[in-house]
Amino acid sequence: MVRETVHAEWVRERVFLLRDRNDFPVVMTQPMGVSGADLHPMSLIGCTMWDTIAILEKKRQKVTGFRASAESVRDKEPPWIFREIPIRYVFIGHELNHKQVQQAIEISEQKYCSIHATLKQVVKITSEFEIFEG
Repeated sequence: MVRETVHAEWVRERVFLLRDRNDFPVVMTQPMGVSGADLHPMSLIGCTMWDTIAILEKKRQKVTGFRASAESVRDKEPPWIFREIPIRYVFIGHELNHKQVQQAIEISEQKYCSIHATLKQVVKITSEFEIFEG
């Protein structure tokens, strides 16, 4: 088992300074910082993108651009539980192979991304992707 520790500190009013296990700072506040509720979908797409691009590099796919968006579907009432997180990936590259891209996403989501593995037990997560030449 691996143990990792993150930290949070109240700065003032509704401003919190979060620090990851490497002491990297993230400001959580509104409107000039990240919302706590946005951290789930942000972590999810960041994690899957990390794995997916690494897999595509190993498959020698020529990716020149890559972005993702995640939409949160949550309850209207507190505690605003997450119900669905649809993800949309956009790949830009030279002669990208549709099957290779799809496999890379699936491998990340099914094998490597710890955020996906955890959230999928309680939240419906779907994904789709598009490929553009460039």
